[in-house]
Amino acid sequence: MTQPYDVVEVVAMQLIGSDASVIPVSAELSFRTSDPYTVRAVFTGPHTMSTWLIGRELLALGMHATSEAPAGTGDVQVWRDEDPDYTLVSLSGVEGSALLAAPSEPIVRFLAGTEALVPIGTESDRMESEITALIAALLTA
Repeated sequence: MTQPYDVVEVVAMQLIGSDASVIPVSAELSFRTSDPYTVRAVFTGPHTMSTWLIGRELLALGMHATSEAPAGTGDVQVWRDEDPDYTLVSLSGVEGSALLAAPSEPIVRFLAGTEALVPIGTESDRMESEITALIAALLTA
């Protein structure tokens, strides 16, 4: 049985098209203490839904990054806009790429909630028992 998420935040975002068009998108950010490295982001638009797994540390670093030096070097990049009240998220995948703009405050609130449960840098302490159990299961298989 899947355990519930420990921190959830719904963020109203805007998908910015290559032609500068704007489409409203809802993003549900979710965090489990049992998977402390990962943020699950479910993006829902008018006609589609997409789920991404984003590194929590990447998201946190993005809150201090700029467009010249965004957090992330792969499929996900995050940075603060010139107006720090907004955060930009760039997603690239096999189906294309997307640029999303979001108010920074709910993302900061979400990250603070995750940090209260599992401070960044202590994730491995949380996972030690699970790793030990996995190793034991592999050795007895």
